[in-house]
Amino acid sequence: MTTEAITQHNNPLHGKTLEAILTALLDHYGWNGLAERIPVNCFRNDPSIRSSLKFLRKTPWARDKVETLYLSLPAAPGR
Repeated sequence: MTTEAITQHNNPLHGKTLEAILTALLDHYGWNGLAERIPVNCFRNDPSIRSSLKFLRKTPWARDKVETLYLSLPAAPGR
């Protein structure tokens, strides 16, 4: 087994798309709850999945916050 394979095996986000992660967070918190936890404009002003994905793909620190919040969900899928 390669180092990369071992790393991915231990990665709880492996196989999860950013869209699936964002959708799970929206189902749990809604846009307002998500904006309270991660205060970025794409969650506050006229939010949409499409605009949020575009922003998160270009902004690593925001994506990290979204992924961390996802992993903290009480019943995060795949955990």
